[in-house]
Amino acid sequence: MNSALLNKVLSSKAGVAALILRAPIGLILAAHGAQKLFAWFGGYGLEGTGQWMASIGMTPGYLMALLAGSAEFFGGIAILLGLLTRPAAVVAAFTMVVAIFSVHINNGLFMANNGYEYALTLLVVLVAIAVQGGGSYSLDNLLSKKLNK
Repeated sequence: MNSALLNKVLSSKAGVAALILRAPIGLILAAHGAQKLFAWFGGYGLEGTGQWMASIGMTPGYLMALLAGSAEFFGGIAILLGLLTRPAAVVAAFTMVVAIFSVHINNGLFMANNGYEYALTLLVVLVAIAVQGGGSYSLDNLLSKKLNK
């Protein structure tokens, strides 16, 4: 990857607002991914999540659970740290689109009915993070500065 492209991915003019968005979203995504991958926080782990995903037509279920869990867990950690923020946010946003259309869309908007409002909220915040980047308080910013020396 050339340094000009890498610099575009890493650089961001966003300030502290990026950190305010990144921190809770990164933690939430990482926790949800940990439920899927490791059965932490009351989750079902790869086996249980994979069986559920297969039951709703997302096959192979184990692979789908691994992909969704990894996108959420590792993407969430990357977003929290502000490391490769834009790519991590894009992958996590795609995961939310899949969640909306494969699980929640037929239940309407409201979360009380297992609707898509929460996944949509995460999607919108992830798109904002992807557009603005990690901001000044991110590892991306440190890497960008080193690249520009």
